[in-house]
Amino acid sequence: MIPPLATEDALSPELRVKRDRLFELLGSFGSCAVAFSGGLDSTVLAHAAHRVLGDRAVAVTGRSASLASVEHDDARQLAERIGIRFETIETHEMELPEYRANLGDRCFHCKTELFLKVEQLAERLQVAVVCDGSNADDLGDHRPGLQAARRRNVRSPLAECELTKADIRALARAWGIPIWDKPASPCLSSRIAYGEEVTPERLEMVERAERFLRERGFQPLRVRYHRGDLARIEVDTAAVARFADDELRRETVAFLKSAGFKYVSIDLEGFRSGSLNAVLPVESLQIARGSG
Repeated sequence: MIPPLATEDALSPELRVKRDRLFELLGSFGSCAVAFSGGLDSTVLAHAAHRVLGDRAVAVTGRSASLASVEHDDARQLAERIGIRFETIETHEMELPEYRANLGDRCFHCKTELFLKVEQLAERLQVAVVCDGSNADDLGDHRPGLQAARRRNVRSPLAECELTKADIRALARAWGIPIWDKPASPCLSSRIAYGEEVTPERLEMVERAERFLRERGFQPLRVRYHRGDLARIEVDTAAVARFADDELRRETVAFLKSAGFKYVSIDLEGFRSGSLNAVLPVESLQIARGSG
């Protein structure tokens, strides 16, 4: 029995049941390696794993050109705050032609590479189970990575215990995890329009552009890369009007062009997670969801 924290008193009875199921499941593993991006889901999972398994749990972050450097640094700091052992592995998805082609299954190839490398580390460390941070809400979305997890026998404890994104935020807040309200931040390759090749140069363009805008207070934020070196900026709808300021507009255009973009546009619909999925054919979405 894991002793409850005083801050967990505000959790609903239903969420306490899910929390206890999560602890029980993780305990049954004996030891585990968490594929750790430093995002909310994997951070909550890593916290729970460390709380249950102690030194028998390890957080593993994959480092490659598709991960913004700030995300790796944040992941390491979060792991230190949690107290869980932290390991970094190098992944080489950029060497895979299927990944660079950037079709609807790009994430499948990326996650397959990641899970393979985590498995290899887990074997060296004599860790029994590899886990990822997929949650119950992910099961109905366009998530090719879920198919990769199933094929590699990677467990998804949050999803298995029916924890939703709202549940995970509530747990993170109760556990004092500072990113409890952090928006999703998928890899840089998710900004490249499907069908456009993923290259280190394009990823660097996106990373530089997003860093520039983030430093000016835009969050949530995406800079999407489209054919012809076109940047499509997505920010919160309330922040779109900020680009009416001539100085900010000129500064933004000048910087993004210096980063390699030829055209700079603002999406009037504002920030939408997964907006590039709109161009995928229905068949691709069905395959990615594992529905045949």
